[in-house]
Amino acid sequence: MKVKQYGAIPFRITSRGTEVLLVTTRTKGHWSVPKGWPIKDHPPHKTAEIEAMEEAGLHGEAALVPVGRFTNKRLKHGQPIRCKVDLFPFRVIAEFDNWPERLQRQRQWVDATTATTMVRKRGLKRAIRSLIEAQGRDCAGFSHDEIEVS
Repeated sequence: MKVKQYGAIPFRITSRGTEVLLVTTRTKGHWSVPKGWPIKDHPPHKTAEIEAMEEAGLHGEAALVPVGRFTNKRLKHGQPIRCKVDLFPFRVIAEFDNWPERLQRQRQWVDATTATTMVRKRGLKRAIRSLIEAQGRDCAGFSHDEIEVS
């Protein structure tokens, strides 16, 4: 059985380039990105925004179109399933010190190239690289212009 999940690749543009925020998984502590099950009455990119807040304490805007995907094995109701995780670029506007899963996860900003070495899933590595390439062209898919932060 294969089901959908939606994830956010949180990023910011600084004078040093594109940085990505990674979070640890709750069970094994691997570096990944916020992701979760579809949320009723929310489109996929909005689900990614909600997951970014719950898992990493981030407020921002997800692109309307995913930049990549990967497959993840999960247990749901005790049964193993394969999840196809669509990944949406997520431009971070604010970062909070207090968020729902702060006691269960670590988070870390790293340059995008380093992020590709820290994550394990090949599809996630490819999606981060695609995000870097999109930054070089234009960040199409967002409803507002790109904002540089320091």
